[in-house]
Amino acid sequence: MSEPKSPHPSQKRYPAELKERAVRLVQETIAETGESPGVVTRVARQLGIGVESLRAWVHQAEVDRGRRPGLTSEERERLKALERENRELRRANEILKAAASFFGAELDRRSQK
Repeated sequence: MSEPKSPHPSQKRYPAELKERAVRLVQETIAETGESPGVVTRVARQLGIGVESLRAWVHQAEVDRGRRPGLTSEERERLKALERENRELRRANEILKAAASFFGAELDRRSQK
């Protein structure tokens, strides 16, 4: 038997605690040193996580705290839920249109007899 494949690094999920800790470490390091270049890379390597993942988490944390413009995490979740609901409603409408068309055609056939 073959060994189970590990997920591609971009598919790896990190626990929320690790994300929070990593973001906090980046913010604390920047506050202590006053320098931000290279901090994300250094912390990411120390924790064994992807640099771009950490960079995105820090960016999102800044948006959530109002330090940067953009959609907050809550707004993103709400938007996803609305998009999901919209897809479901569109699908239901298509089903209803197809059913109405089918039954309308059936009624036409019966009235022509």
